[in-house]
Amino acid sequence: MSCERPAEVRVFFMTICADTAAEVSHINGRGFWLCVQDKEYFLPYDEYPWFRDAKVRDILDVAVAHGHHLHWPSLDVDLEIDSLEHPENYPLL
Repeated sequence: MSCERPAEVRVFFMTICADTAAEVSHINGRGFWLCVQDKEYFLPYDEYPWFRDAKVRDILDVAVAHGHHLHWPSLDVDLEIDSLEHPENYPLL
């Protein structure tokens, strides 16, 4: 019997999408899932490169500010929640 590691290892966390909080539900090698304002979004590292080399604890350290703004203090990353819903309106510079 062989004991092989799967090609992709996932780290799972609570999946609770509260109206006033942001929560990372899981992280994998391609990106992470974020629950915010009763919706869940996948943030792929190809489209959100600031998170690619981040530590798990830094990705988990996310807060909602002013009801429409996401802030990762240890990464100095800020995103409008609307940019998750309509990324075509927020091109990477």
